Amino acid sequence: MIRTPARYRLLAMFVLPALVVYVAFAVYPLLSSVFLSFFESSGQTSAFVGVANYVDLFTNPTTSARFWNALGNNVEFFLIHLLVELPVGLLMAALLTSGRIRRSVGVYRTLLFVPATLSVVIVGFIWRLIINPLWGVVEVPLLGLEATALPTISLMSVWQYIGIPMIFLYTALLAIPDDVIEASRIDGAGAWTAFWRIKFPLIAPQFGLIVILTYIWTFNGFDIVYALNGSAPGPNYSTDILGTFFYRSFFGSSGQVADLDLGATVASVIFVLILATTALYFWAVQRRLKSYEL
Repeated sequence: MIRTPARYRLLAMFVLPALVVYVAFAVYPLLSSVFLSFFESSGQTSAFVGVANYVDLFTNPTTSARFWNALGNNVEFFLIHLLVELPVGLLMAALLTSGRIRRSVGVYRTLLFVPATLSVVIVGFIWRLIINPLWGVVEVPLLGLEATALPTISLMSVWQYIGIPMIFLYTALLAIPDDVIEASRIDGAGAWTAFWRIKFPLIAPQFGLIVILTYIWTFNGFDIVYALNGSAPGPNYSTDILGTFFYRSFFGSSGQVADLDLGATVASVIFVLILATTALYFWAVQRRLKSYEL
């Protein structure tokens, strides 16, 4: 009998508990949801119907309209994050590494990242107080208007998580060797030229990582919308994203009857959207790396 080395037993002892929790609370519900999407439940029985639930999701006038609306809102939610997070995060990272605030870099870095550690419920409560038309700083009901509800929620979410792309870009800028910057200065490059011609190309791969992480998070998004609006889809479904659409479909809320099969189908579609885009990103990255090796 071959005895397992002690280090492997020790490794298994540390990994196994986390693996069991991950499988129980992430993998199993995901696979169960995909499995359920191929069945139609009726009382205590269920029958296999193949892709009928998916066909119904995309062809039923009511569910199809709600799904495409939620998908469109999710794309807008994602784009607002990108258009604000990337330039603002880059600006903050550049300022922190510029040397102009040498003594207080740690303080500013911490303050900028603190919102990302807060509970979404707390963030939602604070922002509801700030923008309340009765006692807040604005007189317009931003969450009650179709044109402003989703952009307002998106910007609140950006405020909370702007520290994450900032940290990615900040660490990438710190990783640039000082010799490279010093050589550019010897060649006569100013601070502006050195940043855009040398630093920016070196940290460019981080932007791809930030984009894909933002995509995954926003298409899994639910908490910030729920914290601000509850399960209600906002004025004329203007804040309804895929996460809230799934919640109402699966559990029933805001006048929508719970439908486990439809909810499982929506969850499976969200999973496919995230998986396909993530796989495409990593395939493109690996292909680019191989081209550099050649």
